[in-house]
Amino acid sequence: MSDVPLPVVDALLLPPRVRDLLRPDGLMPDREGRARRLPRFFYQVDSWQQALSCRLTENFALWEFMDVDVREPQVLREWPRYVPCAVTLLAAHLELFREAVGTFVHISANGGYRSPSHQRAPAANPHCWAAAADIYRIGDTYLHDRDTIDRFSRIAVDRIASLNARPYGHEAGTVDDHIHLDLGYLTLVPREAGSEDEPKQQRAEVSEQLRSGAKTVVAVKEARE
Repeated sequence: MSDVPLPVVDALLLPPRVRDLLRPDGLMPDREGRARRLPRFFYQVDSWQQALSCRLTENFALWEFMDVDVREPQVLREWPRYVPCAVTLLAAHLELFREAVGTFVHISANGGYRSPSHQRAPAANPHCWAAAADIYRIGDTYLHDRDTIDRFSRIAVDRIASLNARPYGHEAGTVDDHIHLDLGYLTLVPREAGSEDEPKQQRAEVSEQLRSGAKTVVAVKEARE
């Protein structure tokens, strides 16, 4: 294994066609009408090959959290792509969950990060923070009935206090063919980052520090070929 840095970018300085879809630092209401502030700092991913080879933990690679469908705007499916920094914390929690169940944990396609412009994001959802994962299979067990969903959801929340699991059901906010685990509306802010009120020139300087490999760049693992 070798350490490969993913550059951190300040999304306020991204090109407008990308920034307008990611809506960094913007407010997004949840289903109860409470305003949630969207992430501002993202990892930049330059290619699908990089996403495939970068491991966030021993058992979870970056690609598993950014495998989206055509309901994501075309601009956000082009390269480079951007994933909120909280994805590393989500992966660490899922690694603990994997240890608890003792087998493979399979994230659904479109079950990791979804931008606030995704068609399935009419209201704020931890998926838009890269702080949620939908899991459709654990080992050889598919999650498509109440008993199985309830059993694995209880394991998650009992073993890892910071995880939330949605209840079984068929209405909004419930699940019936997967388990949904999330960390809430969690953001990760690099040490070098300033406040949201800092001047644009200062933001540009911070962004350049992050791009050039400042201490806040998080190293992930890339398997040798």
